[in-house]
Amino acid sequence: MSLLTRRAVMAASTGLFLARATATQGLEIRRAAPAEPFAMGVASGDPSTDGFVLWTRLSAGGASLDAPAVPVAYEVAEDEAFHRIVRHGRRAATPTLGHSVHVELSGLRPGRPYWYRFHALGAVSPVGRTATAPEHAERARIAVSSCQHFELGWFSAYRDMVAAQPDLIVQLGDYIYENSYAQFPKVRRFDAPEPTDLDGYRRRHATYKSDHDLREAHRLAPWIVTWDDHEVENDYADLANLKGLDPQVFARRRAAAYQAYFEHLPVRPSLWARPGEPRLYRRLAWGDLLSLPVLDGRQYRSPQACNPPGQSGNRARRDCPGLSAPGRTMLGAAQEAWLDRTLKAERGRWTLLAQQTVVAPIETPDGVMSDQWDGYAAARDRLMRSMTRPSVRNAVVLSGDIHAYMVNDLRIGRADAAPVATELVTTCLAASHAPPARYGDVRARNDHVRFADIERSGYTLIEATSRKLDIDLRAVSDQADPKGVAQSLARCVIEDQRPGAQFTV
Repeated sequence: MSLLTRRAVMAASTGLFLARATATQGLEIRRAAPAEPFAMGVASGDPSTDGFVLWTRLSAGGASLDAPAVPVAYEVAEDEAFHRIVRHGRRAATPTLGHSVHVELSGLRPGRPYWYRFHALGAVSPVGRTATAPEHAERARIAVSSCQHFELGWFSAYRDMVAAQPDLIVQLGDYIYENSYAQFPKVRRFDAPEPTDLDGYRRRHATYKSDHDLREAHRLAPWIVTWDDHEVENDYADLANLKGLDPQVFARRRAAAYQAYFEHLPVRPSLWARPGEPRLYRRLAWGDLLSLPVLDGRQYRSPQACNPPGQSGNRARRDCPGLSAPGRTMLGAAQEAWLDRTLKAERGRWTLLAQQTVVAPIETPDGVMSDQWDGYAAARDRLMRSMTRPSVRNAVVLSGDIHAYMVNDLRIGRADAAPVATELVTTCLAASHAPPARYGDVRARNDHVRFADIERSGYTLIEATSRKLDIDLRAVSDQADPKGVAQSLARCVIEDQRPGAQFTV
């Protein structure tokens, strides 16, 4: 990235930095209480052994709040009735951060549930439930979701997810969609055109928070989140974009989208401490059972191969030399180095690598898709070398993006080599699906694809123990039905130190 472009990114992000500083200053007087200041709900995320982050955003019944800084009190208790309050304090909800509040807590007891609530403008928020990570774990239940388009489907899969009582919900990106699709029938409508500035992205996130099932999933379980492309614009790559806009122009849009993302999700403020460099890649753990490195495959990547300069786009490619160019990167040099160091020091029994796009090579009738790791073959080789370090006992990649279920063997070298890891691709929670012609008979073309379904929406549920992972691919009966139910589509098992899935149904 050029010096001029870096300055543009820094300038576009200065508002977020100043807003964060403002939030630590004195609290201004409150204004008249709006209706439903906690209409967007509450959330928690990124649990550690001694804490987590709490989130809410004040609004006027879901619309932006017209007020100066508002004092917000929080309470954290060891019981749902709040008889044993163990933390309390105040934060300022400032207009420069959209009246959002992030509370990053530490010093709590490991491996136990906590309940929390907020107070502001004479109102009390819904009570949220969260938990600290244990120091040692015998089992864990993880729900994995991706790709939720508000117009194209109801989020009823979250009801099934909540009923499963997961310890963690991992969201792999496309939490919002910036765009509408005229060719598909709608179950509900966006209330504004495609966002390009901070106000627009705030409105889009607020629209998503109007979904009851989504709010309940946030309220009742801690989340681990990362973004993909639709949080900004479809298929963007660093500052390359679909319209080929000047990088400085697109930098302003991207910075606005990033700020709105921060304002609406339980992301640790300490990850966003440097202006112009919001960071989402980090490692979490659930005791000694699960290690969860979380990647950012959008902010630092090279543009997709064989596109015009400055222009992004996912295309089926064949005979494109850029696909295997050694200097191309999906993660950027700093994140690649961080991941390699992290995996070199790995100590969890299961390493669940949470990231956005399909890692396994997928041959389609027209070639490989340039937005997936197929478009970054040298970077994929580096990733695979890191994942197969001796310290990594069991490597499992969690992927999303393509609106399809897949279970893939990940191999190094020959096509008939033994798998060294397993990839679990979760489908869209609610969105459109690719036409069958895009993939053709995907299993016939790719013998390392053990299971594939490109027609259903839903999520993936993982039950982890020291001996195995039980995986349940749970599909919704009809995403156009607000009362749709989820049932098991397929089940498989990954056994300790035996890469590759064993199917049970």
